[in-house]
Amino acid sequence: MGSPGFGDDTPVYVISVAAELSGLHPQTLRQYDRLGLVSPGRASGRGRRYSMRDIQLLREVQRLSQEEGINLAGIKRIMELQREVAELREHLFHLANELDAARAAVARRTAAQSGGGELLPVRRTRVTIFNHPAPPPEQ
Repeated sequence: MGSPGFGDDTPVYVISVAAELSGLHPQTLRQYDRLGLVSPGRASGRGRRYSMRDIQLLREVQRLSQEEGINLAGIKRIMELQREVAELREHLFHLANELDAARAAVARRTAAQSGGGELLPVRRTRVTIFNHPAPPPEQ
């Protein structure tokens, strides 16, 4: 949990505090920032400010590296895929809600047109979304 009054995404911790909370050396935090593994916020003086979510992410990067033996490039790819999956799940959730609302509207309209009789079932449909594949990562 974050500090009282601050959410998990509020960038409040300077690099020395974030290093202590994550159990990592400040230079490691700088390296992870340069590699794009963890991107802390910036204060007006350009100093890094880490959120509690950033610190949790730092711990996860370290765990994957030390316990699982995954290199930093692999960890970066894993994190990109996890973000993509989360975005797709959210998109799917919204699409499912829209589809449910559309089904309900069709059912109401059908009931109104048939004189208020029983609701007719709406056939379930599948939605397929085709996206162009992402270009291969630059090497």
